[in-house]
Amino acid sequence: MLILEFVIVLLAIFLGARLGGIGIGFAGGLGVLALALVGVKPGSIPFDVISIIMAVIAAISAMQVAGGMDYLVHQTEKLLRRNPRYITLLAPVVTYFLTLFAGTGNISLSALPVIAEVAKEQGIRPCRPLSTAVVAAQIGITASPISAAVVFMASAMEPHGISYLTLLGVMIPATLAGVLVMSLLVSWLFNARLSDDPVYQQRLAEGLVTLRGSHSLTIPPRAAHSVLLFLLGVLAVVLYAIYNSNGVHLALFGTPAQPLTTTTNAILIIMLSVATLITLACRIDTAAILNASTFKAGMSASICILGVAWLGDTFVQDNLTWIKDTAGSVIQSHPWLLAVIFFFCSALLYSQAATAKALMPMAMALGVAPLTALASFPAVSGLFILPTYPTLVAAVQMDDTGTTRIGRFVFNHPFFIPGTLGVTLSVIFSFAIGGLLL
Repeated sequence: MLILEFVIVLLAIFLGARLGGIGIGFAGGLGVLALALVGVKPGSIPFDVISIIMAVIAAISAMQVAGGMDYLVHQTEKLLRRNPRYITLLAPVVTYFLTLFAGTGNISLSALPVIAEVAKEQGIRPCRPLSTAVVAAQIGITASPISAAVVFMASAMEPHGISYLTLLGVMIPATLAGVLVMSLLVSWLFNARLSDDPVYQQRLAEGLVTLRGSHSLTIPPRAAHSVLLFLLGVLAVVLYAIYNSNGVHLALFGTPAQPLTTTTNAILIIMLSVATLITLACRIDTAAILNASTFKAGMSASICILGVAWLGDTFVQDNLTWIKDTAGSVIQSHPWLLAVIFFFCSALLYSQAATAKALMPMAMALGVAPLTALASFPAVSGLFILPTYPTLVAAVQMDDTGTTRIGRFVFNHPFFIPGTLGVTLSVIFSFAIGGLLL
């Protein structure tokens, strides 16, 4: 039965990868149906993760319609054009903080065309800054205060003495350090001269490469207001978590915290309120929000997580006893293997939140030390292993020089080495910082 169930899961994931996009969510639901037909009880649906993504995406989409995304792109372009020689270092920092701020890596899509153009103008292979930027956005999810993955991770770690604030206190510096060191290594170790790339030279001779130059966007008058409102919403989530922290509450009031609601509910309330305030303050048409690119991408991600995380949870819960018996002692004696499992499973589950939701309960059930589970968390960012993730595909399409290309063996693409470096370094830094704080 175990082999049969595993084959069903793999076939569903393979079918989803062939369908692409939202199809992986559809195939995940089909996989749950197939498992149910062979007698497996369906697992838990990750409604908390999905609801956070929907609420955050609603606020971001309202900000986009108000011109906030254009405002952020404009500021990004000014920063990169002011320091074009250091684009391989600056690009991942920009996409990391955009993701940290927004709770979704899809926001980095708006910065990718700017990164590609500035790199071309400087004679730098666009694949270098594009690859580090895409990877940084994926890693940034594991440090964002409002990402579904972080909120779920905090709820899983809290019973083991690791609070939401402690989680952020480890993840933010560890992942930022991992992104910075990864970018430096890519800059030092790999040839970045665009003129040395034969594919670029061929495309240039065929007239397939163009330089757009500096691009002036028309920024709506209230665009900056929408960004400010969204930033205040993120700040409100963090302040709520601080106020409801037992340590802070005891220091201020001498009594344990009695939260009004969960962190998940707080994010939903705050993000929907932010969307309302942006709609009113910036006078936008709510019908336009439904057509925003971020809204469509976010709702697609929700369906993907619904199907894939449900499929993963169904398989894990039905075989948890076998997993404990066979993998428990191995992981306890070699804790770094947990990060390896997270890393490769995230490429199949297509989401940091879905991977955490499906595998973190299993890890805690195996008796893994809280520090090991926490430090392994950045490894759920292995979405770049297979070149099918939306931001990765977009980066390939936006580079008309041909340097950002997928090799014939699928895995030999420019995102693999920077991504593996970034995740490995983030895990190492998480162990180091977590060891000091816990």
